[in-house]
Amino acid sequence: MWRLGGPRLLLLPLLCAGLAGQIGAVLSTMAMVTNWMSQTLPSLVGLNGTASRAGSSEKITLFQSPEEGWQLYTSAQAPDGKCICTAVIPAQSTCTRDGRSRELRQLMEKVQNVSQSMEVLELRTYRDLQYVRSMETPMRSLDARLRVADGSLSAKSFQELKDRLMELSPLSSVLEQYKADTRTVLRLREEVRNLSSSLAAIQEEMGAYGYEDLQQRVAALESRLHACAQKLGCGKLTGVSNPITIRAMGSRFGSWMSDAMAPSTDSRVWYMDGYYKGRRVLEFRSLGDFVKGQHFVQHLLPQPWAGTGHVVYNGSLYYNKHQSNVVVKYHLGSRAVLLQRSLPGAGYNNTFPYSWGGFSDLDLMADERGLWAVYTTEQNAGNIVLSRLDPRTLAVLRSWDTGFPKRSAGEAFVICGTLYVTSSHLAGAKVYFAFSTDTGGYEYTDVPFHNQYAHISMLDYNPRQRALYTWNNGHQVLYNVTLFHLVSPAGAA
Repeated sequence: MWRLGGPRLLLLPLLCAGLAGQIGAVLSTMAMVTNWMSQTLPSLVGLNGTASRAGSSEKITLFQSPEEGWQLYTSAQAPDGKCICTAVIPAQSTCTRDGRSRELRQLMEKVQNVSQSMEVLELRTYRDLQYVRSMETPMRSLDARLRVADGSLSAKSFQELKDRLMELSPLSSVLEQYKADTRTVLRLREEVRNLSSSLAAIQEEMGAYGYEDLQQRVAALESRLHACAQKLGCGKLTGVSNPITIRAMGSRFGSWMSDAMAPSTDSRVWYMDGYYKGRRVLEFRSLGDFVKGQHFVQHLLPQPWAGTGHVVYNGSLYYNKHQSNVVVKYHLGSRAVLLQRSLPGAGYNNTFPYSWGGFSDLDLMADERGLWAVYTTEQNAGNIVLSRLDPRTLAVLRSWDTGFPKRSAGEAFVICGTLYVTSSHLAGAKVYFAFSTDTGGYEYTDVPFHNQYAHISMLDYNPRQRALYTWNNGHQVLYNVTLFHLVSPAGAA
């Protein structure tokens, strides 16, 4: 039971005086946004615990570069059982660390503290008001009984009734005070809401959202992205986004990648410039460090590489050894070659490269199902052979003859066990051929994508991030993909 009178009745005037001073101070300066953080942002990023309805969309952050935040748009299951998953990049930045951001953060905390205090006060006032109101009816009943009392009541009973009424009579004034307090609290809460809306407009104009808060949300949303990707499972490629240029670095040919099997906390990036006899591999701590060219270590491979078809998979770099059809497994942690093994009959040394050349005879890649090699042999008359490799032994688990001439392909990649062949060597680049390892059949597709810098010499899919990594004429570029997913009634892909 809440205590009546005393300190509780003093709390509201003190709060009103303090709030008035804070509102005046905040209005005279620039302030942070309560509504944006507590209402708009949670619903925007899906942190408010509300489940998406069928066919609805939610936006979550994929990961954040120093310049801009990437954002993933994904839909829940549609009535026809299909899901779409794609990602785009926003047009403007959302974070800053300047003084205005810190000031807005501090002011937002003040507004939030006031709001929380008012919520507690409102709760207490409401409970006390309900209690006092519950006493109002007995008071009126007693008063009515006293007014109509006659000789039917003994003197003793009449006096007891009168004494009881005297004890309750102060509650009448208390009740009126509580009603006034309730109206004041509602009015002040509305003022805080209006203040928050005004501050939201100021913050949006400044573009100075709380950096630390957004960083925490980025980490949480990365986890949600990976969980989403795992739930959706595999799908059919139906679209490729516009190119996202990450950096311009190195020569015309090369490769860059992140680990297809790493946990979400591992955001390292590897960079390998050139396609012939290279041995230097740069390992950056994160994509942001790669963009800035900082915080990296160097690996010097014991054997040089050929081509640009390298892949990092589960902590190891897999690459084609120079002037051979040997695949080398180099462990990045121990900086040692764990294994090397030749692909039987595979052409090398520009015997069966992609159309752009560059000793691209062997193209190693990874998808949701494991490690793959794209190459060709004399026995296959130069047609692409797709082989699934055991990442531990490099043994060929199974091979498929796709029937597509490798010299006619610009580049290729694998998504969910389907090989996609591109005309990336042309200005009007397309994904125009798909071979399914599930059915052993193929189809011609028409999925265009923009070859912004006119010469793609590396194109690989990363299943963890569901993005295409490309090296385009000295530019490191990303494309996000759109996949159609057939979702079973139980929700399993």
